[in-house]
Amino acid sequence: MPTLPWTRPNTPPPAVEVHVFASRFETRTRWGALLFLARTPRVWRQVSRARGAYGASLRAEPFKRTFWTLSAWESRDALKAFAHAGAHAPTARGLAPQMRDAKFVTWTASSDDLPLSWTEAVHRLT
Repeated sequence: MPTLPWTRPNTPPPAVEVHVFASRFETRTRWGALLFLARTPRVWRQVSRARGAYGASLRAEPFKRTFWTLSAWESRDALKAFAHAGAHAPTARGLAPQMRDAKFVTWTASSDDLPLSWTEAVHRLT
């Protein structure tokens, strides 16, 4: 699966600080990778309609059982509301036993820097 392109659910005002979230997941098995892929569309639809979401992208390396997310949010609260609602919450709980490793990072950036660079996200996650 290639990288899902940056989606812009909401347009941020110019030159405001945005909350950036990036993650890297590695599943224990190929079955876990397939489950992750199968559940991605519901969560992707949720983020594309999420209040306070300024953009998101997903990078998948299913044969390596590794998945990366990158998103920008109006605030930490907007990200938290997304993570605890809709498809994301039950998907995250359901996939937790399949995860071998997970890493999360956050930082701030300017809305003028959107869409965000995968180079920066990967650097921060490795």
